[in-house]
Amino acid sequence: MGAPRDTERAAPRADIPVTAVLTLLDLAAKGPPDEPDAVTDLLLTEYLDTATATQVGRRVRELQGAMARSHRRGQELAALFSSARELAELHDVDLLITRLVRRAHDLAGTDVTYLSEFDETTHELRVRSTAGAVAPSFQKLRVPPHIGLASKIVESRAPQWTSRYEHLRDVPHDDSIDNAVRAEGLVSIAGVPLIAGGRVLGVLFAADRTEHTFSPEEVSLLSAFADNVAVVLQSARLLTQARDAAAETQRAYDALADHVEAMERASRVHEELTAAVLRGGGAADVARTLEAALERPVVILDETYAVLAASDDRSTASVIDPPAVRAAITGSLRSGRCTPLDPPTGEFHTAVAVLAGEMMLGGLLIGDGTVELGAVEQRTIERAAQITALLSLKQDAVLHAEDHVRGELLGDLVSPDARRRASLPARLRARRLRPEDLRTVVITVVAPEQRRAALRATQTVAAPSGLAGEVDGVVTLVVPESDPQRAASAVRDRLCAATGVGAVLTVAAPPAESLDELSARFTTARDCGRVLTALGIEAAAVAADAYLPYTTLFAHDPTSVRQFIDRTIGPVRRWDAERGTDLLATLHRFVDCNASPARTARLMGVHSNTVLQRLDRITQLLGDTWRDPESFFRVSVAVRLHTLSAALRSSSHPLRRP
Repeated sequence: MGAPRDTERAAPRADIPVTAVLTLLDLAAKGPPDEPDAVTDLLLTEYLDTATATQVGRRVRELQGAMARSHRRGQELAALFSSARELAELHDVDLLITRLVRRAHDLAGTDVTYLSEFDETTHELRVRSTAGAVAPSFQKLRVPPHIGLASKIVESRAPQWTSRYEHLRDVPHDDSIDNAVRAEGLVSIAGVPLIAGGRVLGVLFAADRTEHTFSPEEVSLLSAFADNVAVVLQSARLLTQARDAAAETQRAYDALADHVEAMERASRVHEELTAAVLRGGGAADVARTLEAALERPVVILDETYAVLAASDDRSTASVIDPPAVRAAITGSLRSGRCTPLDPPTGEFHTAVAVLAGEMMLGGLLIGDGTVELGAVEQRTIERAAQITALLSLKQDAVLHAEDHVRGELLGDLVSPDARRRASLPARLRARRLRPEDLRTVVITVVAPEQRRAALRATQTVAAPSGLAGEVDGVVTLVVPESDPQRAASAVRDRLCAATGVGAVLTVAAPPAESLDELSARFTTARDCGRVLTALGIEAAAVAADAYLPYTTLFAHDPTSVRQFIDRTIGPVRRWDAERGTDLLATLHRFVDCNASPARTARLMGVHSNTVLQRLDRITQLLGDTWRDPESFFRVSVAVRLHTLSAALRSSSHPLRRP
């Protein structure tokens, strides 16, 4: 028998060699075949009959699918276990999401993987984390509601994919989204929803930069991992919410503890302030109590912004009234509440007005310190201001009663009615005053709004051996000092220091030899004060005797003194003002030299012809009769009054506030 020809085929058989079985098992173990025809080709080489080859091929492919599914489940379980471990280890949701996206990226094997978070309020999707992305615009992408593939996935709650995004026509497009996709170079995109507890949390995407048709197995794998991611993400959110709730509870507890501490502190302050009122304390007790409770310096001002009391060693003669303090206390006057200084001034940060009805009695200044000024602390300060007002009113009531008694004594002392002085010595001794010590009357002229503070200060100035009060609307003192000028200066200096007011005029009459002379001395000092006030003198300390001639002339009508000066020498004053000359100085020297031109020239150090020329100009201004005896007397008085007022104004400037 000859050898078979090449064209002859072996007879089909139904059995398979062991080597072929092992090869088929290897192909089945690999899962999805690299080449779909590998099993078929192998079976054909073994010359199996068609039925057997078909049956064996089908069973091998079933094994390949089962192995592929097993492999996929293994990957899913590994990713799930990794996610669970990370959930237990991580407390930062952002870091957890980043790691989950990276695991999804490794699992899907695509070029880019990213997670978009869904906002249930705005229905907007925002890219939260990416893996493989390079374009900045894509990493910050926001998808508006009902736009693009992402919104379709959220609304359908089902996976969606496309092999070419630019050809996708069944969803609305947006230029900003399309531009971001092009910038990243994405072509094929698949997305699956993240659903947990019936809520859509976001969308997990896998995308390639080349055209790719996503198989059902790939979409299923991505969906399975998305379910794990959703559970992990939801758990992480719940843990974060639980931690936030615990932190909020702790903060609330701390706030409650602080509030309780503040309430206890406020209660202690209230008890101490109440005790201060009951024992007859003053503003100093309020300042010390507040300072101890708030651990902040406290200063209490009166209505003139002079320091009434302080928790430190600050002098009560000082004044604190920068614009920020005045503005804060004015604001507190309207609101009745603590008002911050804007900007803070020195060590002070907060102020509150001390009120009695609508009347301002002063203010509290609170400095910097360790205790925070919360609502309770501010209410405590406001309550302290009310206690201060109560103490001030109580103190004023006591002083008013004492002032009333002393005021009656003072009124009787300077009254022109001799009958009111009949029992004065005995009444004075009953108040521990010696009649022989009451020598000098001093009157004080201040602005109406400063009168209350001046009255309060004069009580201290006059004590213990003098009297002070208001007589006929004039703040008046009777003191032991025998030198009028020294008495006027001492009273003015102490009033300015106590009130912080600089515009104070004090006039002292000559000392009286007896109580009966004090009435006339009061009239002398009062009339002198009126004349000086009419001349515009607001800040000076003078002895009334020095101005007695002028007081005698104008006491009946002090307001006429300015008219007298203007009528008499007004033309000369206006000439000097308009032309910058000083004819008035020549006229003053001429009066001092008893109308002698030669003596005037020597006194002024000029030629006599110069004086004569100036006198001629004065004659043109005042008239030919100005040098007649009667007219010259009037000119002399007017010149001296003008010079007097100018000298007083230049030598006694009002004190400036610190």
